[in-house]
Amino acid sequence: MTTGFRHYTSFRVRFAEIDGQLVVFNSRYLEYADNVLTEFMRAIEVPVSGPHAFEMQVVQATVHYKRGLRFDDEVEGWLRVERVGRSSAIFEIEFRLKGSEECCASVTLAYVHVDLATEKSQEIPAAVRSRMLGERDCGSG
Repeated sequence: MTTGFRHYTSFRVRFAEIDGQLVVFNSRYLEYADNVLTEFMRAIEVPVSGPHAFEMQVVQATVHYKRGLRFDDEVEGWLRVERVGRSSAIFEIEFRLKGSEECCASVTLAYVHVDLATEKSQEIPAAVRSRMLGERDCGSG
């Protein structure tokens, strides 16, 4: 079921992404998850690059494999915001074959908002928090 998921991105598995067993190589699921999260941030109008980018760094990533994705599969990556804290956010992404409710794999990503100059965590701005949670904007930031 897609209940609770706020965003999805679709893509097709490319030949270069499969391994000797003809399934998607395990590390690719993290790349796929990063792409889904990037598209979510674009959709909620939080800049992911440039001088006003919202800077995040991964502090934990977990992948659960249930069924291998294969070359030429059409895949949907569904994203849910699990939690937004003071300086961190947790996202869950599920990968499904196009039009299917069956989860082939899921990725949970924990990110911390950082100040690149000091390499320290910093509070997530209210406007970004609001957008991540799907609430009304409470100002720019």
